[in-house]
Order: sequence, then structure tokens, then C-alpha cells
Amino acid sequence: MRLLHTSDWHLGRSFHREGMLGHQAAYIDHLLEVVESERVDLVVVAGDIYDRALPPVDAVRLADETLVRLARSRARVVLTSGNHDSAQRLGFSSRLIDEAGVHLRTDVAAVGTPVLLDDEHGPVAVYGIPYLDPESVAGPWQLPARSHQAALGAAMGRVRDDLAGRPGARSIVLAHAFVGGGALDPTPSDSERDISVGGVSLVSSALFEGIDYTALGHLHGRHVLGESIRYSGSPLAYSFSEADHRKGAWLVDLGPSGVAAAEFIEAPVPRPLARLRGGLEELLADPALAAHEASWVQVTLTDDTRPRQAMERLRRRFPHTLVLTFEHQAPTVGVLPATRSQGRTDHDIALDFLRTLRGAEPPADEASLLRLAVDACCDDPEVDTLFSLEELA
Repeated sequence: MRLLHTSDWHLGRSFHREGMLGHQAAYIDHLLEVVESERVDLVVVAGDIYDRALPPVDAVRLADETLVRLARSRARVVLTSGNHDSAQRLGFSSRLIDEAGVHLRTDVAAVGTPVLLDDEHGPVAVYGIPYLDPESVAGPWQLPARSHQAALGAAMGRVRDDLAGRPGARSIVLAHAFVGGGALDPTPSDSERDISVGGVSLVSSALFEGIDYTALGHLHGRHVLGESIRYSGSPLAYSFSEADHRKGAWLVDLGPSGVAAAEFIEAPVPRPLARLRGGLEELLADPALAAHEASWVQVTLTDDTRPRQAMERLRRRFPHTLVLTFEHQAPTVGVLPATRSQGRTDHDIALDFLRTLRGAEPPADEASLLRLAVDACCDDPEVDTLFSLEELA
């Protein structure tokens, strides 16, 4: 059996206010092409189909189109809900949709009930475990602790109880959690929502021992915790911390006794990410940075003083600059002590504010404009003056 493991689509998510729905639709096109070209028998999606519990209408429409196209494809499909999804909304009409070969597994009560498939080597039991909130299942499942380890351990207990009654069946488990295994513990990215309970979110990969393949979701980078335990990661980057990620899905061949082969199929990159650091003039002049002129860019400026109109100037060369930070932060400016303002004009105090904020003397034209602004706000009719547009310019 050949399966394609993907997760964390986050339909409806934006990237620093840039709409991603068109890029997500392009990924779905790629996914369907892989299903056909690689003759995939089973597609597993390990949670976070949507980016939030109440997704926007366009994201719901894309999900609907995706499920229809998958139902018409050669593959069976198993999807689970993640911590970003509403299990109730995602699982609506799941029993009806089952009949089309698309299996939505979002109901905690159904954990341990598999989707049953067959290939030339015999039966395969696919167990979809939705994201388990320890606070929600601790009571009904009588967990010994309110933790992800306890919740997922109880779910795997139900899976193993069912497997015990299916001698010879191979097993696939989908889970949405932060799973680690010692030296191979993965590193989260900035775009993942914290799911820790009591400061602890990690669960042991040992919970999945004996399972022929475990398809994990939640972390946005691909990770291999063992030959049979893998994260596919998100198909698109959702933060600049993922600039070095390779995005895609795992193509896994399940043989008669477990994983026979696994290959990472890279997804199309709609726009690469770049993180640039240096002085403004250096970044604007460096010919080696030409490759990033079409990228989404995060810039950290190292200038001793904050350059004027830094974002505008950066965007002339890098039109898709989305994030700008300064390595040398301006000092915190508080209320000036009364002794420092006695006998001084409002204009002098305002100039001091700019000097403190920027660490440099304001240019003469800016100081003149500031004087006009201060005088225009003065309550003294003898000082307040009307200025023509030519004078303000």
C-alpha cells in the first residue's frame, strides 16, 4: 500500500497579512497530481485542516472542493482534526462522507475504531486520533493526570485493544501532538500554537512502538523520529522561522511487515522567504542580494541610528518586505523631569525627544517643520500663526 502523509494545511491563514488562499489552492492541485502520478492508495492528513475554529467562507469552500476532488481520486482519505480546528464543524456529516471514501475522524469517542483497508498483503487498520485536549478528556477517560502524555497514552491503549482483535493486520496511526524521542526531539517553529498544559506539551514517541506507521501533525517542519514515526510538516511556510524548511509530504510504501520505503515529495514554493541583516545602505547596494528581490523578506537593521524612511527604501529594492526590526533598539523615553523642562521652549523639548529616540540630531528641515507644528498647536494667539502650504513645504 502506498500512502501520502500530509498535515497542517491551515486553510484560511495569512502570512503577515498576505493572503495565502491562492497558494494553498495551488498546493491542493499539487497534492492531487501526486496522488495520480505516484499511484497513491491512501492520503492521510494529520490535523489542522483549517487555521481557526471558525474558518472564513473562502477557506471552507476550498476545503469542500478539496474533499470532492479527493473523493473522485484513486485514493482513500483519512483526515483528523487538529488543535486549530473545531472538531464538531470539521466532523459535520462525517458518517455520510464516509460513503465517498473520505473519512473524517474528529470524534474523541470513536478513538480506537479504525478505517479498514486491504492490499495484496492483507488488512490495514487506519486509526485517526483527533487532537486531544487533556482538560476535556481527563474526566470522561479517568486519566491519571491532566497531560498530553496521559491523554495520548489512553488513546493508544484503545488502539492497541482494537488491534489485539485483528491478528495479522498492519496499523497506521494519525496523531496531532508534540512528540519527541530524546536526541531526535524536534524544534517547534514560531507559527505553531502552544499546546502545553502545566508547561508541558511533549509526549514520548515510545507510545507508538509496534505501530507500522505513525503520521504526525502539529509541528510545521518535517521531522523523522524513527523509520515509522514522522512529521510531514506544513505544506507552506507560515513564519520566517521556517525560512530554511523543506516543505512537502511523505510518500510511504507499506510492505508486508511495515515501512518498505519513504520518500519526501517537495511542495511547490509560491514565494521563497529571506531573512536579511545589516546596515540599510549595505542591504540596498549588495549585488548578492538580487536573488531575494522577489522573496518575502524579513529585515533586521544594524545601523547605530535608525535610518529615515527605512521600510519605504527597502521596499524599492525588495517589494515584498513584510517585517522590519532594529537591532539597536531606541532607549525607552519617559516623562522628562520638570527640572529639565524649566525655562525651555516646547520646541526645545520636542527636539530633545527626537534626539533621545533616534540617538542623533534631527535634520534642519525636520527641526523647522517641528517648530511650525509646535507653534500651530500653541494656545497663545500672539504666537499661533497661520502658515501657507508653501511655508510648510
